[in-house]
Amino acid sequence: MLKSMNEALDYIESQLNGEIEDNKLERITGTSVYHFRRMFSFLSGMTLGEYIRNRKLSNATFDLLHEGMSVTDTAFKYGYASVDGFSRAFRDWSGISPSEVKKKNMLKAFPKLSFQLTIRGGINMDYRIENKDPFKIVGVKKRVPIQFEGENPEIIKLAKRITPEQRKQLHSYANMEPNQVVNASYNLDDGCMEEKGSLDHMIGCLTTKESSFDEFDVVEVPSLTWAIFSSKGEFPKAMQETWAKIASEWLPSSDYELVDAPNISFSGDLSDRNNVYSEIWFAVKKKGKI
Repeated sequence: MLKSMNEALDYIESQLNGEIEDNKLERITGTSVYHFRRMFSFLSGMTLGEYIRNRKLSNATFDLLHEGMSVTDTAFKYGYASVDGFSRAFRDWSGISPSEVKKKNMLKAFPKLSFQLTIRGGINMDYRIENKDPFKIVGVKKRVPIQFEGENPEIIKLAKRITPEQRKQLHSYANMEPNQVVNASYNLDDGCMEEKGSLDHMIGCLTTKESSFDEFDVVEVPSLTWAIFSSKGEFPKAMQETWAKIASEWLPSSDYELVDAPNISFSGDLSDRNNVYSEIWFAVKKKGKI
C-alpha cells in the first residue's frame, strides 16, 4: 500500500503543471479515488487538494525566484485561471505577493511528501464484518462543525431538540440492530481530517419499514458491507480513540477500503460514563473490487 501511495505521489508530482486524472490515480493505487483521498487525509493530516495546491505554490516560488518567470506565466503554468486568483492564493500561503519574491530573503517551501512505515498498534481491536441489506436512517439532522475531541455542543443541541414524542415515534420505526437511537454522519466537507468544515449529523434509528416517516429526515442506504468496531470505556474518549485507531492503523493495513456512505455509531447505557459500550460502523469493500 505504501508503495502504491508513493507512486501516486510521484504521478501527482509529474502533473503539477498539467492535469491530474482520477482514473490514473485509481490504476496506480488499485482503489477508488474516494478511498485514496480519505486515506491520504488520514495518513498526512491534510486534504489531497491542499497538498497539491501547496506543492504548486512551492514550485511557483522556485520559478519566480530562479527561473525568472513572470507572475502571469507562472500563474498559467500551474493552472490558475487568472493572475489575481494566483496572487491571492500565493499571498495566503506565503504571506507575500508573487511580485515580492525576489525582494525577500526568507522564502517558504513545501517539500514533496512521502509515506514511510512506522510501527504502531500492538492493541487488539474488536470488529466484525457484516453484509446488510438496504435500510433507511430515519431521524432529525443538522449541519454541524467537525470536532474530533469531546462532546460536540451542536450535536448536544440537536439531541435536546428531539421531543419525547419524537423519540417514541423513532423507536417504533427501529426494526434492525442495534434497535436503538444511532448517530449518522455524512456529506463531510473536504477538510474533515484537519478538523475543518462541517458535516450532516443525524440522530435517529435504522429501519427497513416503508412509511412517509412524518416530519423526519430519511437517508436511503443501499446494500453494503460494514466493518463494525466495538469499544468500552470512558465516553466519548474511548469511542474517539477507536475512530483514530481505525483511521491510522486498521484501514492502512486491512484488505478493505472505504465506501461513500454514512458513518454510523451508537452508545449504550450512559449512567456510568467511565464504562460505556459503543459501536462504530464503516461501509467498506475489498480493495480493488468494483
